[in-house]
Amino acid sequence: MPPPGGYDAASPPRGGYDAGPPPSDLPSPGLLPSGTGPVPHSGPQSSGRGPLEPWPDTVRWQPISTNLIWVELIRLAVVVAIGLAVTAIGWALSGHWLFGLALALVVVLGAWRAIAIVRAVRAWGYAERDDDLLVRHGLLVRRLSIVPYSRMQFVDVSAGPLERAFDLATVQLHTAAAASDARVPGLRPAEASRLRDRLTALGEDRAEGL
Repeated sequence: MPPPGGYDAASPPRGGYDAGPPPSDLPSPGLLPSGTGPVPHSGPQSSGRGPLEPWPDTVRWQPISTNLIWVELIRLAVVVAIGLAVTAIGWALSGHWLFGLALALVVVLGAWRAIAIVRAVRAWGYAERDDDLLVRHGLLVRRLSIVPYSRMQFVDVSAGPLERAFDLATVQLHTAAAASDARVPGLRPAEASRLRDRLTALGEDRAEGL
């Protein structure tokens, strides 16, 4: 029987084992061992690069010919001329002010479209890589198309009357999925033929290697 006010040597002291001094190999309460700290975040880090500008240091973008601006401006002029003729005739026959408003609207929209055409043509670009072709274009809605050579079914070159007048051609790439088709307009005929032959050869090589 333990003495009064004492304790049995086989039982823990009052207050439990925590009442005694802490082991020498444990840090003091509220302190961390030296050299420890918050674990750094190892998740994916943002490279600060937009999704429409992949690998800007390794991709060599090729512009298209600025003569395409004249082709698009002539097409626009034809549409604007038709719109002006229709609204002018309607205004002359009816005399209603709405036709005058429509006439002014056609002029404003035509001028805005002309400015947009100049900027849009300069925004076109393409880049040839080892395994795919990149095509970018667009102003308000920018678009980047990545077409693997192994996915191409055939490539064709087209040139309308206006394009032929300015010595231009368009290379069209066709793939299994229509949504992934891409085209490169505003190319000189020699460059269009070179690009067509190279894409066709690469497409056949990649398809045979699958």
